[in-house]
Amino acid sequence: MIVVLLNVYLVILFLLVKLKIVPFNLFWKVSPALVFLLLLIGLFIPMGWGAPQGAALVVRNSVAIVPNVAGEVIDVPVIPNTPLKAGDVLFRIDPVPYKAKLDALKAQLELATLRLSETTRLQTTGAGRGFDVEQAQAQTDQLKAEIAEAQWNLDKTVVRAPADGYVTNLALRKGARVSSLPLAPVMAFIDTSDTIIGIEIAQINARYITPGQPVEITFKYAPGKVYPGKVESVLQAVASGQTQTSGLAVAPKEIASLPLAVRIRLDDKHFADVLPAGSTGDAAIYTDHVTPTHIIRKVLLRQIAITNYVNPF
Repeated sequence: MIVVLLNVYLVILFLLVKLKIVPFNLFWKVSPALVFLLLLIGLFIPMGWGAPQGAALVVRNSVAIVPNVAGEVIDVPVIPNTPLKAGDVLFRIDPVPYKAKLDALKAQLELATLRLSETTRLQTTGAGRGFDVEQAQAQTDQLKAEIAEAQWNLDKTVVRAPADGYVTNLALRKGARVSSLPLAPVMAFIDTSDTIIGIEIAQINARYITPGQPVEITFKYAPGKVYPGKVESVLQAVASGQTQTSGLAVAPKEIASLPLAVRIRLDDKHFADVLPAGSTGDAAIYTDHVTPTHIIRKVLLRQIAITNYVNPF
């Protein structure tokens, strides 16, 4: 862009000299270098923090589906990469052993309830002990709690979608045996209820970014188009600044200035919902500083949007 502006100045200067409006003296001969320095120092360098630009990435939360109960899978009605609503059935586990346990507990509760009634009647007539009533009441309450747990286990034999989204890379089949171990997920569920778009901004250019500032972004997925949005937040940590619990002393390592991550939200929610996870692009954030640079950044971003038609990288 700086080359374009400099060439425009050269054309204007050539016309002014040709028409003899300005003399072609030493000042006008060195003026292109002065204009170049003026554009560089007064416009393009400040544009880095006045309208910072960075690579953008669309991220979606992935939920590792682990059933709450173990058993044999009897049905997998879900179709991979097909939109699902929260609560749709992903797969079913054989409910027979859990139903049998629930029925057994209900039968025990009926007997315990009858015993409680009898011991209460005997106690009111003076022929029974209060301890027997308390013991029967405790047994009844315990069975009710066990029934609630058994009912919960039975309900969990039907595994449902935790949110709107889809299942990807589905390998689970009828007849497989699943467990409730947290380290043994059976499928990956991609949550599409919220679209996360992050932008990497160099640390030197991120100091004036605040939530609510306008953003423009163009995606490889949709070449030639620029979408407006707003800054949601600036993430206050990157991996290089994270410490982990360890029994070792500090191990010095090379310090690198990693870019900071800025989360944004598009104004067009429908387009954000259909963006595939992993979509990339370029985004510009328009801060409250050096506002004249915003025009240059808008032009540059639209040039990138057009080149996305032919540039795969």
